[in-house]
Amino acid sequence: MVDFLYMTWLGKPIWMWLGFHAVIFILLALDLGLLHRDKSREIGVKESLLLTAFYLTLGLLFGGWVWWYLGPQAGQEYLAGLIVEKSLSMDNVFVIAVIFGYLGIPRNAQHRVLLWGILAAIVLRGLMIGLGAALVHQAEWVLTIFAAFLIYAGIKMLVSGDEEEGENKSADRFTAFMRKHMRVTDELDGQNFTVRKPDPKTGKPVLWLTPLALALVLVNGADVIFAVDSVPAIFAITTDTYVVYTSNIFAILGLRALYFALAAMVDRFAYLKTALALILIFIGLKIVVADTFELIEIQPWVALVVTVVLLAGGVVYSLWRTRGAAEVQAGTTPQVPPPADLPREQLGRSHG
Repeated sequence: MVDFLYMTWLGKPIWMWLGFHAVIFILLALDLGLLHRDKSREIGVKESLLLTAFYLTLGLLFGGWVWWYLGPQAGQEYLAGLIVEKSLSMDNVFVIAVIFGYLGIPRNAQHRVLLWGILAAIVLRGLMIGLGAALVHQAEWVLTIFAAFLIYAGIKMLVSGDEEEGENKSADRFTAFMRKHMRVTDELDGQNFTVRKPDPKTGKPVLWLTPLALALVLVNGADVIFAVDSVPAIFAITTDTYVVYTSNIFAILGLRALYFALAAMVDRFAYLKTALALILIFIGLKIVVADTFELIEIQPWVALVVTVVLLAGGVVYSLWRTRGAAEVQAGTTPQVPPPADLPREQLGRSHG
């Protein structure tokens, strides 16, 4: 048994992988079984900020262990990866807010969608990171493709403008497809994803999806789309699969808490999108100049510092430019009416 634990898998002993997943399992069980047994209780902004700080602290402590056990370079790469992934997840938060508003999901039901969404995201990210690791280790030129994609994604984010309707149009097409091909209720049934109701044609009780199930699918779909940016971004920082995976998962773990902290202040971060775009462009250029052409050597701590400065600058500048905005009450979420009530162009903001 001891020999098995010290066998190498993806470059690290199996006990390191098992130990990390044990920590994640305990955190999820604590969250699900103890902290949020009352499904009807809403998560306020104060609690959200505390949970965000808790998960961030755990992520940093794990980074300290990586630094101590695997060395300073691995530690710096982990911290840079954690901050990059956490930064990009902020963009995801704003898209989730649009999805919930579009489908009219109340605040006390949102945490259930996010919890199951995070569980699915951990599995999906693991599969995408495994695929990315296989590609990178088979052919290093894949990193150059990642770099080109990141630069393209960053430039596209810069020139796309502040107001986009892409999320609403995608949600509109998806819900129309689901309602056409599957049984979907018009109203929620508490916090259930499915409910048994009579079939309009036969009168027999059959299984129906609720809008909560549609929200779960859309949230997971949004995470997959964002993973297309974030996974290449973390591989641009390090090709250590263990560092890539652990920093990604710790960033995802705090996403639910981060949502309730930021969703109520979505309009205060209007310029954060620019900072995220610059981070993507910087990481892409880092691969080009440092890895592909080897023009200069960029240490992991440089990527870490640049990422922190850009992110902090985007947050501070956004808060400063929107300092005259109306104060948002603690514990409230942006009210985005369903599409039937307002013209399409008034439905929510884009993810930035």
